[in-house]
Amino acid sequence: MIIDDLNLFLSNLNVFYRKLQNYHWNVKGEDFFNAHVKLEELYNDVNEQIDEIAEHILILNGNPLGTMKDYLEKTQIKEANNEKIFSKEIFENILNDYNILLENAKKVKESADNEKKYATSALMDEYLLEFSKVIWMINQMLTK
Repeated sequence: MIIDDLNLFLSNLNVFYRKLQNYHWNVKGEDFFNAHVKLEELYNDVNEQIDEIAEHILILNGNPLGTMKDYLEKTQIKEANNEKIFSKEIFENILNDYNILLENAKKVKESADNEKKYATSALMDEYLLEFSKVIWMINQMLTK
């Protein structure tokens, strides 16, 4: 069901948001400044996505999940540890997370198309483009 798919997506976005902030606070190494700024940009984007998905669930007459307990029970994304970490490892970790989010968006789009929820399908097109671009950029950064 589309509301369940959207709530899984919402759960993953919320845990990912906290993970990105954790990494933002704990990044270390010679590229600290660039990584610190990029992580803030990413978590600000995810914060907007959280609001957009929750409101979209409401538009569909569903109930968005709203507690960390709910999110942690559903998420497919592993939380970050509270420890200093080099940016290369951070970006390797979040690359995996962006792939999970990309798969979430694909699943929601498929459900939306099947249920003739075309506004939801169109919304997921935006996420498919955005996540694909971020994945490409992270892959370029990690390529030596």
